Amino acid sequence: MIRAMPLRDEDGSAMVEFVWLAILLLVPLVYLLLSTFEVQRGAFGVSAASRAAGRAFTLADSPEEGRRRARTAAAIALRDQGISDFELEISCRPQPCLSPGSVASVVVRAQVQLPLLPDALGGGSPSFAVTSTHRVPSGRYIEASRE
Repeated sequence: MIRAMPLRDEDGSAMVEFVWLAILLLVPLVYLLLSTFEVQRGAFGVSAASRAAGRAFTLADSPEEGRRRARTAAAIALRDQGISDFELEISCRPQPCLSPGSVASVVVRAQVQLPLLPDALGGGSPSFAVTSTHRVPSGRYIEASRE
């Protein structure tokens, strides 16, 4: 005679499986969103910094003063987004800078640290490079320097 096996009581098992599956899927998704927001914040920061630096540079009276103003403007724009280390590069075509009709090209580069990740095998914390370029023309009819 074949006896039927008694059915196991599985009350609550689906809830436990659902919770574990939700944790396993949501944690990577939340981390991906946090990382995306950090990189987007950095991209916005360098874009605003290059625009502000370009304006500050072209409104200066001399290229040296313009470079100081541009660095200060870029630092303020990046500090608003939580970025302190950056590179600023300014070049002009045609030379010299701030001459009538010249175009200043401002490049801002920064590294965005990815959140919640420790140093990866001693090589520093993982980061993402963000860069922005902004070109600002000097007025064609501005007064040329008399040197």
